[in-house]
Amino acid sequence: MNLDSSAFVADKELVMALRQRASTIDCGHDRFLFQQGDEPTGLYIVCGGEVMITMESPAGDEVVSMRAERGSLLGLPGLIGNHAYSLSAFANKGAEVSFVSREVFSQLMLSEPLLALMILRVLANEVRTARLAISGK
Repeated sequence: MNLDSSAFVADKELVMALRQRASTIDCGHDRFLFQQGDEPTGLYIVCGGEVMITMESPAGDEVVSMRAERGSLLGLPGLIGNHAYSLSAFANKGAEVSFVSREVFSQLMLSEPLLALMILRVLANEVRTARLAISGK
């Protein structure tokens, strides 16, 4: 399946607001940020470098593999829906990634309604992109 990686990219204003409340993830070596099926602990923001997003079918076949763009928000559907991550994210050595915990994210969504609307736009883009990919358009 071929997804448009720009679907994960948030408005710069939203990325800045999230990064102000985020901690830096050590990517001094290759590492998984999260794996498909893990329980969501927070939201990951791609700030630079190479981060790959993948998805496997139940049979273990890779159905999605793409590079996350700068400004991508990863793990959002799992975090908001309180379901396991549906994708895996792997950061290559030297990637720049920030992390917003579930607690901090929830507080932000309750206290900043405009940012919450921006989050909904990112989710809507992800859904639209997935539907287009499924339909083959």
